[in-house]
Amino acid sequence: MHPAIVTALDRIAAREDRDLAALPPLYEVVDPGALAAVLESSADVTVRFAYAGYRVVIDTDPVEVEVIDEER
Repeated sequence: MHPAIVTALDRIAAREDRDLAALPPLYEVVDPGALAAVLESSADVTVRFAYAGYRVVIDTDPVEVEVIDEER
């Protein structure tokens, strides 16, 4: 799994005070393989998706990961 995806999941698990394995499966909201492929491409992209009550924003140049509470 791409490091930026792992970072996002780790941040959500920490905010929820839950083990990473206790989070819902990522594949229920996004195809993790396709997401990793986009992030690993040479293109300068920003991906956004909702997951477990948060908005996740990943920029690739430079790599930045933002996790935003959806209620904000």
